[in-house]
Amino acid sequence: MYEIKVAVSGINAVDNPGPGVGVARSLKEDKELNVTVYGLAYDAMEPGIYMDWVIDKSFIMSYPSGGRDALLERLGYIKNRHGLDMIIPNLDSELPIYTKYANEIEEMGIKVYVPTESQYKLRGKDKLEEVAKNMDIDLPKSKVVTSAQEVMEAVEDIGLPVMVKGAYYKAEKAYTTQEALNHFHKIAAEWGYPLIIQKVVKGEEMNIVGVGDGEGNTLGKLGIKKLWVTSQGKIWTGVTIKNDAMLKAVNKFIEFYKWKGPFELECMVDKGNVYLIEINPRFPAWSYFATGCGINLPSNLVRKAFGLSLNMNNDYEAGKLFVRYTYETITDMTAFQNVISKGEN
Repeated sequence: MYEIKVAVSGINAVDNPGPGVGVARSLKEDKELNVTVYGLAYDAMEPGIYMDWVIDKSFIMSYPSGGRDALLERLGYIKNRHGLDMIIPNLDSELPIYTKYANEIEEMGIKVYVPTESQYKLRGKDKLEEVAKNMDIDLPKSKVVTSAQEVMEAVEDIGLPVMVKGAYYKAEKAYTTQEALNHFHKIAAEWGYPLIIQKVVKGEEMNIVGVGDGEGNTLGKLGIKKLWVTSQGKIWTGVTIKNDAMLKAVNKFIEFYKWKGPFELECMVDKGNVYLIEINPRFPAWSYFATGCGINLPSNLVRKAFGLSLNMNNDYEAGKLFVRYTYETITDMTAFQNVISKGEN
């Protein structure tokens, strides 16, 4: 098998972990793929830089706010000096620029398997009602708002408590109208308009990770229930589940939208009713859970991109437990100095 050089971002394996280390680990565990994994970091202290058993080489990137030219220049440097065949971006902040310039990156000879711009916009919380309808599941009662007056009207109509959500980022729970107004002004100042006022639904939090091939087919999926989360809402312990309604809804999502690339669907399930809460157009931080259960999604993503045979054993056992843990790595200061002085290690 010829060598494939794949770069993954989101290697900040800290208390708010990125998905990159799990993606890299998954690629390394496919012994039929000859993969060299590059880590793309934004800070010299990102732990993935120093995890040399899963990350072969690391590069410091300019922040996505640096725009198109900075991104393409850095990718061009990596491609020309070290070789680069594919990128798997794993951070929300990166997806807009990678979806927008996917064709230009491909023209450089670097594959990038991400949603289209129109697909990416589906993650907007003002679009979820349409998405849920096409998936044949529910959405908690919601109102799109752009003013304080509309917030008060929405709270009165929906009833307390409510979630106050930015269209793409940030969500806060409010137990009073004044609290909803305070969250509204704070989120709007940071992320802009519109915002969404949404009914709080009870039930069990269940998520699905999967990959779509861009043609209406799935390259694999796995459903979980969160058992324990951190103070930042990140899963620490979970268990695999098979909720038929949720799995069927995911198939409809992939088929209807012809989704391309990885995704995570966050849902609440109450007495058989499935509510769509959020769409993340990337691998989640817990995606290695699927690999551990026999469904190597990053591997299938790379295999699909390069026209290689796929591992389409998409079945998994319910009741498999996921437990995250901390781990200490001891290394030499040389690696840190290289990253600081050269921007790579």
